[in-house]
Amino acid sequence: MLVLLPPSESKTTASKGKPLDLERLSFPELNAARERILNELISISTHSPDKARIALGLSDKQIDEVVRNQTLASARSAPASQIYTGVLYDALDHATLDAAAQRRAAKTLIVSSALFGAVGFADRIPAYRLSGDSVLPGLGAMNVYWRDPLAMAMEAVTTRGLIVDLRSGVYASMWKPSGAVADRTVAIRVLQERPDGSRSVVSHFNKATKGRLIRRWLIEDIKAKNADDLAEACISDGVDVELGAKPKKGQIRPLDVIVRDL
Repeated sequence: MLVLLPPSESKTTASKGKPLDLERLSFPELNAARERILNELISISTHSPDKARIALGLSDKQIDEVVRNQTLASARSAPASQIYTGVLYDALDHATLDAAAQRRAAKTLIVSSALFGAVGFADRIPAYRLSGDSVLPGLGAMNVYWRDPLAMAMEAVTTRGLIVDLRSGVYASMWKPSGAVADRTVAIRVLQERPDGSRSVVSHFNKATKGRLIRRWLIEDIKAKNADDLAEACISDGVDVELGAKPKKGQIRPLDVIVRDL
C-alpha cells in the first residue's frame, strides 16, 4: 500500500545535517527536472527577490521565505518527515511513532512537492518555499511542469498494490493515476456532517483527520489490498466511512470519511 500526501506550506528549517544531495533522493529519474527548478528558484530569489515574491504568491512581510530559497544549494537538510509541518503532519506526529511504524512510513508515504516532484518520507531535503500553483519564468506552472516527469516516475512504483490518495487540489493534478493504476487507487475525502445532514469539506479538520488516519494505519500495520479492505479497517477503528460504488475501469474509487464533531 502506497499513500500519497500533500506537502505543507509551513516547514521547519533543519538545524543540522548535510546540504541537499539529489542523488540520494527517491525517484532519481526526476533529478534533471529537479535541478532545473532548483537553479531557477535560486536564481530568481537571489537576483530578483521582488519578482520571486510575486511568483511565489507571498506578501511583503514574507520576504524571508525568498531569502531562504537563496541558499537551497547549501542549506542543511533533514528527513521530509521533519521538514514538513502543519495540521496534517502534526496529527500524524511521526516523531512519536515507534521504530517499526517509522520504517513503514519510510516505505509507504510519498509526499508531493512542487520543488522535488515527489519525495519519500525519509528523504533528506531542505526547507523551501514553492507551491504547486507557483509559476516560475521559463518553466511555467509547477503542477503542469511535473505532469510528464511524474507520469514516468510513478509508473515504476505503482505496478501493484493499493494506492491511497490523500492529495487535493493542485497537487492531485501533478500526477493523476490512470488505467490499471486508477483501478487500484482510492481517493480519501473528509466531510463534516452538520445536524441538518448537509456536508462540506472543512480544511483544518480535513487535514487533521487525514493525519490521524495515516498514524493509525502505520501503528496497526494496515495492509489493505483494495478499497474494500481499507474501508473495513477504518470501520474496525470506529471511523465512519462511505465507500463509493466500484467505478468503471480506469477510474479512481472514492472513500468519504464522515466527521460530525470539530
